[in-house]
Amino acid sequence: MARLADYFVVVGYDLDKRVEGEGQGRILQRFPEKDWEDSPFPQGVELFCQPSGWQLVPERQPASFFVAVLTDISSDRHYCACFTFWEGLDNPQSEASEVDEADEEPAVVQPAKIFAPKSLVLVSRLDYTEVFRNCLGLIYTIHVDGLSVPLETVIGNLLTCIIPIAGGSQRTITLGAGDRQVIQTPINDSLPVSGSSVAQLFRQLGIINVLYLFCAALTEHKILFLSSSYQRLTDACRGLLAIMFPLKYSFTYVPILPGKLLEVLSTPTPFIIGVNSFFRSETQELLDVIIADLDGGTITIPECVHISLLPEPLLQQIQTALSMVLDPELEFADHAFPPQSLQPSALKIQDKEIRAVFLWLFARLFQGYRWCLHIIRIHPEPVIRFHKAAFLGQRALTEDDFLMKVLDGMAFAGFVSERGPPYRATDLFDDLVANQVERIRQEETCPHKVMSHVKELAEQLFKNENPYPAVAMHKVQRPSESSQNSTQNQTVFPGLDEVAVQLFIDHAAAKLKSAPPVVKVELKSMVPSGPPLGDIVDRNGNVMANSARRLEVVRNCITYIFENKMLEAKKLMPAVLRALKGRAARVCLTQELNQHVLQNRAVLDDQQFDYVVRMMNCTLQDCSHIDEHGIAAALLPLVTAFCRKLGAGITQFAYSCVQEHMVWTTMQFWEAMFYSDVQNHIKALYLETEDGDQQGNLGESGSRREIGALELASEQNRLWPTLSKEMQMERVQKEESTVFSQAIHYANRMSYLLLPLDTSKNRLLRSSGLGDVESVSNSYVTNSIAGSMAESYDTESGFEDAESSDVANSVVRFINRFVDKVCNESGVTNEHLKALHLMIPDIVQMHIETLDAVHRESKRLPPIQKPKLLRPTLLPGEELVMDGMRVHLIPDGREEATGLMGGPPLLPAEGAIFLTTYRLIFKGTPTDPLVGEQVVTRSFPVASLTKEKRISVTLTMDQYVQEGLQLRSCTFQLMKIAFDEEVASDLAEVFRKHLHKLRYPQHVQGTFAFTVGQCGKLVVEHKTKDKNQSLKTLSKNLVKTAKRTIGRQYVTKKKYSPPTWENRGSFQSELDEDEISVSEEVDQSSLTLSSTIRSSDRQTMSNVVERACCRDYQRLGLGTLSNSLTRSKNEPFRISTVNRMYTVCRSYPGLLIVPQSIPDSTIQRICRCYRQNRFPVVCWRNSRTKAVLLRSAGLHAKGVVGFFKSPNAPTTVPSQADSTSLEQEKYLQAIISSMPSYSESSGRNTLSGFTSTHMNTSDSSDKMRNPKIGALMKQVMGSKEDVPGTFSRGAVGQRAKVISHSQPKVSGKARNPSRGKWGSIRGSGRLSAYNPDVGTRLAGKESPQPNGGPSEAMFLRQQRAYLYIIGDKSQLKGGKQDSFQQWEVVPIEVCDVRQVKNSFKKLMKACVPSSPSLGPSMSFLRCLEDSEWMALLHRVLQVSVLVVELLDTGSSVMVSLEDGWDVTTQVVSLVQLLSDPYYRTFDGFRLLVEKEWLSFGHRFSHRGAQTLGSQSSGFTPVFLQFLDCVHQIHLQFPMEFEFSQYYLKFLAYHYVSNRFRTFLLDSDYERIELGVLYEEKGERKSPQVCKSVWDYIDRLNKKTPIFYNYMFSPEDEEVLRPYTFISNLKVWDFYMEETLSEGPSYDWELRGRQERAAEEAAEKPDTSAPKSQRVIVWPCYDNLSKVVPDAITKLLQDLQSLEAELGQTSEKWKDTWDKIKNTQRTETKLESKPSFSSSLLMSSNLSHQRRSQGVYLQESGVGSSINLGLDCEASATSTPVAGRPSTSTLYSQFQSTESENRSFEGILYKRGALLKPWKPRWFVLDKTKHQLRYYETRQDKECKGVIELAEVESVTAGTSAMGAPKSIDEKAFFDLKTTKRVYNFCAQDSLNAQLWMDSVQSCLSDA
Repeated sequence: MARLADYFVVVGYDLDKRVEGEGQGRILQRFPEKDWEDSPFPQGVELFCQPSGWQLVPERQPASFFVAVLTDISSDRHYCACFTFWEGLDNPQSEASEVDEADEEPAVVQPAKIFAPKSLVLVSRLDYTEVFRNCLGLIYTIHVDGLSVPLETVIGNLLTCIIPIAGGSQRTITLGAGDRQVIQTPINDSLPVSGSSVAQLFRQLGIINVLYLFCAALTEHKILFLSSSYQRLTDACRGLLAIMFPLKYSFTYVPILPGKLLEVLSTPTPFIIGVNSFFRSETQELLDVIIADLDGGTITIPECVHISLLPEPLLQQIQTALSMVLDPELEFADHAFPPQSLQPSALKIQDKEIRAVFLWLFARLFQGYRWCLHIIRIHPEPVIRFHKAAFLGQRALTEDDFLMKVLDGMAFAGFVSERGPPYRATDLFDDLVANQVERIRQEETCPHKVMSHVKELAEQLFKNENPYPAVAMHKVQRPSESSQNSTQNQTVFPGLDEVAVQLFIDHAAAKLKSAPPVVKVELKSMVPSGPPLGDIVDRNGNVMANSARRLEVVRNCITYIFENKMLEAKKLMPAVLRALKGRAARVCLTQELNQHVLQNRAVLDDQQFDYVVRMMNCTLQDCSHIDEHGIAAALLPLVTAFCRKLGAGITQFAYSCVQEHMVWTTMQFWEAMFYSDVQNHIKALYLETEDGDQQGNLGESGSRREIGALELASEQNRLWPTLSKEMQMERVQKEESTVFSQAIHYANRMSYLLLPLDTSKNRLLRSSGLGDVESVSNSYVTNSIAGSMAESYDTESGFEDAESSDVANSVVRFINRFVDKVCNESGVTNEHLKALHLMIPDIVQMHIETLDAVHRESKRLPPIQKPKLLRPTLLPGEELVMDGMRVHLIPDGREEATGLMGGPPLLPAEGAIFLTTYRLIFKGTPTDPLVGEQVVTRSFPVASLTKEKRISVTLTMDQYVQEGLQLRSCTFQLMKIAFDEEVASDLAEVFRKHLHKLRYPQHVQGTFAFTVGQCGKLVVEHKTKDKNQSLKTLSKNLVKTAKRTIGRQYVTKKKYSPPTWENRGSFQSELDEDEISVSEEVDQSSLTLSSTIRSSDRQTMSNVVERACCRDYQRLGLGTLSNSLTRSKNEPFRISTVNRMYTVCRSYPGLLIVPQSIPDSTIQRICRCYRQNRFPVVCWRNSRTKAVLLRSAGLHAKGVVGFFKSPNAPTTVPSQADSTSLEQEKYLQAIISSMPSYSESSGRNTLSGFTSTHMNTSDSSDKMRNPKIGALMKQVMGSKEDVPGTFSRGAVGQRAKVISHSQPKVSGKARNPSRGKWGSIRGSGRLSAYNPDVGTRLAGKESPQPNGGPSEAMFLRQQRAYLYIIGDKSQLKGGKQDSFQQWEVVPIEVCDVRQVKNSFKKLMKACVPSSPSLGPSMSFLRCLEDSEWMALLHRVLQVSVLVVELLDTGSSVMVSLEDGWDVTTQVVSLVQLLSDPYYRTFDGFRLLVEKEWLSFGHRFSHRGAQTLGSQSSGFTPVFLQFLDCVHQIHLQFPMEFEFSQYYLKFLAYHYVSNRFRTFLLDSDYERIELGVLYEEKGERKSPQVCKSVWDYIDRLNKKTPIFYNYMFSPEDEEVLRPYTFISNLKVWDFYMEETLSEGPSYDWELRGRQERAAEEAAEKPDTSAPKSQRVIVWPCYDNLSKVVPDAITKLLQDLQSLEAELGQTSEKWKDTWDKIKNTQRTETKLESKPSFSSSLLMSSNLSHQRRSQGVYLQESGVGSSINLGLDCEASATSTPVAGRPSTSTLYSQFQSTESENRSFEGILYKRGALLKPWKPRWFVLDKTKHQLRYYETRQDKECKGVIELAEVESVTAGTSAMGAPKSIDEKAFFDLKTTKRVYNFCAQDSLNAQLWMDSVQSCLSDA
């Protein structure tokens, strides 16, 4: 029972305390005047009566009513019903009017009468809004209408009215003024009473908005309601709380907040507050408050607030259900015949339906929550904790943000403490969550079933509020209309007589005392728990997890381990570790291991222990830190059970090996574990007593066994009141000591898992923030005395053991905190707690001591059988710098090796990494036991390392996160390695340092090419020797070379000192060199060669002459050295020695080709205009057109302007610049004059002569070629007319493309067939698809452009220029073209070196990704496209093809791009390769590289970042790009190259490997300086160490045909024109391939050695099993060319081995090959008719006939022959080709190559002997031997039988016999009758049969 109203208060306007318009209220009277004991009077009522402030108003306002809610300190809510009306006052303002005048404002006319508010307030703890409204209204009515009832009586009655709180009864009350009201109490007061406020809220805000508010309230956000109506604010807040049921809101709740208290809104805690819209502006700056505007129906969520919404599918289902309640018409809106009446239910009912939906929602959210409650004390009060992790885990909602927050929130904590106790009164929700689970689960999918359920629940909720039909017994007077509206003076509300009211109250109190107490029967019962959560398996659980096969694997593996079948277990291990990703398998593991524990202990041997620990670690590694599946919990007892004996009395437990997991450092995990253990012990405690009581009742106690802890507790609670005091005390003590003993147990357990085995390493502090754990646990029990005492205990315990104390202290602190928390919550006494705090440091200390012993012993353990470290084979001269360190090679983004693409998983592999002076080598074996016997090797040269970064790796097998390195090499190799735990981290650091030192030596002389063969000590003692050594050798060499090479006098004249090696790469020094070389000039033109070269330099000069370039110049007819000395004038060019001292240009070779007419002095002046002094020199001449190719660097800026802008500007005084530009012009003119076409066209080399050439040249073939070059030019330059963007896309570009492709035979009649060929073998028939005007354009006719640009040939001049200068677009800006110059500039965009560098990085990442690609955006092709590598190749090739075209049409070309050493070199070399077949042979290619790349100073060391100085510039593979271009051309013209693709890969590998000296240093000058260029022949110390890659290739080429291209059959003077479009380019397989069996195959010696070792191993007798002939070839493992060689290589190998068997000296393969070629040639000549079979190797048209080739091998009398068949079984062409000459087989008696050997051959069916079938055989009719032989198949070498023609009597037509082949013409049969028997034959058809019969007949007649 409760009072209806606690206090009645009259609050009025306080006239005394007015402050400038801000009035205040004061309490005029309050009844009763003393506070009630059970509910004190709430403070601040006067503020809440006028929430917007107390103000006087000029007009009377209507009376108002609202209910405010105040919360007192003990969080009880007081409902203040405020009834406010207005009373008139005389205006006191008239006296104050002087103030206004002082303010100089026009005085406002004050009304004479003003009105002040007065409020009647009822304060109650019950929420009966309507009753309060009626009561206060009645009092006001009595006052206004002046009824005869005294107010004191009414108020006295009101304050003494007592009603029941709940129970559903109705009470009629009267206040003694002729009124009557019925108060309806709810049946159950635990359900909130909402009236229609919830429905109202949804109407105001809408479904989604309210759901947002609902989720925000549950997840503890701040919510603010705005409305201009106070009552609506209260209702909205009430509605929001009602839908949160069964959770109760426990934060600040103020439905109406007075304006004075607005600063409350900036409180940091969550709240639900309502504020009048009047204060809207003041709420604007709140940053973290969600504002709901009830009047506008909007909610505003600030940006920084993230509301977690309900998990799907719940959210969707709730929305659907709500819309069905609120808007039932929606469902039928589209129906053709909607139901007649579809009104939503009445508001009251709708309100309950909405609440029912939310109830249903909570029932689904919390279903099964009771199974996650831990009851840790039953007496004296139940103490219950909720196991959040288990709940989330079983619901599979660990990821769900919303549920996590709700479970962590205060509301849920209240829910647990209120609804946790097992024995209490239950309500609707308890029933729903326990008994309706099944029903709810079935309804989920069907909204209509949900609705019917909701309707049932709504009915119950409605009934709770309105148990009886409404009764119309209300009778309350309202004030009469007249009194409400009257404006005449109303009487002021009178002061009331306190004594009279107090008398009423006292009288009532006395009556209550004498009345008998009302006993409310509380129906307590056991709370049902519902079905356990285990049955509610998450629908979205992994299917994989439940696969029985996986569990089977886990079980088997464990069985094998315990039966000691270690090999079996090892094989299953990888599968088990994969299976343990699934939850079911992990649970299965814990159960299986449990069965092997006897009496809490299981002693294992080392290997078993290792495997068990490994599995545990794998299991734990996927557990989250809260352990939601209880797996860590299940393993906890096991890790203290499994152990192994280390030595006498020393045992190592599994826990010391599984500590590296987050879960052990999580306070919540330990709490949950502790509570569940305590619960089990307490349950056991009571089950024992029960059993004792009911010994006889066996059946009953049997069933009792299964009782859950909660049921047990509820039973105990029921019995508690019946027990005696002693019994009660005894139980309390028993429970308390149970908890205490568990706490000790857990202190031990925690020290086991938190103290690392090696206590010097504090793993705990590193891996988790043990310090921050407090923030994790959400307990609100304060820490007890421990807080103050823990520190002192630490010091008292007396161990100040230096190295362990920090670990020990942190562990002690952690355990102390844990103990405090759990003991406080479970009510352990303070004495016990103190005892615990004293114990903990000792426990930890003891444990540390035992651990030290274990640690010592475990170090002595023989290490686990790790695979033996395999030694790598080293090159001669290569030495180990660091011996093998055990590492794991981890798979990167390439999938072949991991077995994902099929094949065995070769990676991850375990082995060692070796660092040698030359390479970085990993060698090991795969961890997968199924391929454990394979060896995996991955290596790359140290010099090719481009990036090294640290990574941390978790291996699948082990638990530790290891440090590792990721090393990337520009030979397209990547090593991801993780150091094994046995490798100390400082060792790994030493490894990195050594690696870095080897990668970037101080100086080139530190690279492997120089140090090879020297003593390897150099590296190891790096502290002392290093610097001096390199300096000594450097100085020695400098002196030596200076003497040997350079004329001293010039060195001294130049003020140039060679820059120190460190600066060599830096840009600054480049500039310095240029400056010097420009300014310091020696006029050397006066010195003739013989006078300048002193005797000491003669040798140098002869060396220079020997240099490749000179040989090449002579071959090209560009002059010889002797020539230049005698200065014969008839040659157009001469070899100049102006640079022999490298003074003119440091990066050029010593001898250069310049025009004959230009003196050396001019050259020295000209060279200044060009960057790096690289002036134009001739490097190649077309033997046919005599056009020359020149190369130079780009011009300096001043040069460009002066040179191109005003070529002939008349200047009065020629300045320095002008004169040089004139000389430049002269130089170019000299080059032009050297061309025969120029001198023919005009005798005089003048400009006027030039104009005439314009007119009279009529070189028809040039004209015809013109348009095509135009197209090429246009593409290369990306012309401006090209409107639509890039040239390859626009219409012009399209046209241009067409033309550049079209050189096939279409318009061949129109002109002399062009020399050379376009495209590749595939290129035929391209033209048909193109548009029709191509042909005309090729023939030289113009067709106008579609987009109005000039037509193509107009693009070039009508007449081609004599010299084209290919220059850089960006440099040539503003250059005017002069129509009278004979040269023309072609501006193109070149790729910047930076672009190449970045592109290459991306290409490496695409080809060798470091991790598997995540999505389509990272696929290989996408990455390849992003790298733009192909686009760069396309650009280089395109320019090259343009230059080739120009040279071929007889124009000279000068390539002058960038500094003349990158792109220029690429273009110039490609042009020569395409134009001159000589460069496509071995010698030629070598010469090309030596001339254009090495002599002309491509900066190999700088671009390859080979030394410390160039480290910053990074690796830029310009040469690799060139090789890739050559590879592309090779693919398109496979018959034009003497060398194979492997040769290119070999160069690509070794140009970065630093194994040879060839590609070191930046120019000839530097090579001479170091003495590398001309090493004396006798200087070679060790013959096996090759200094030059070319010598190496030559030597290797003699041994093996690996570099040779068998398809080499060049056409004479062939000019190649490859297709250059990206679609025609292929990714080079050099970037992609990998051979894990032996590492890269480019170090040939290693390969030979490995094979030898393998052979030796194979020689051991192997009796076990017959060897199979099958060879399995694995991608990325085997070396394909070795395992599956091509046919010719295979045959050559066979030949060699046969020769070896027969003891002959084997020939060189080349000789054999040439011999075969020659026989082939002679054979081809001998043939009478032109045959299709001339060898593929000789011809370039690939015919599809059979080609075969014989090799004849003389052997003493007996011949053996090898058949080189290049195609398949020939039964397809069974038609015999009459008289087809061939050498398919050679017979031992005959060595002739005559074609009559086989006069006729083909397939015939021959009938066998009696009862045998017909068989097809290959028959050969041999005139020479006069016999008919037959073979099994055409390729067969052994003759199956011979029919001597001498014995043949006749050949006759035959008939079909039994078993003959079906469907064959009758006439195809013929018989051959010999003296012995008759042979029956059958040919393919009658014609064939006739041919055979004729042939045999003719043989017979010939004989």
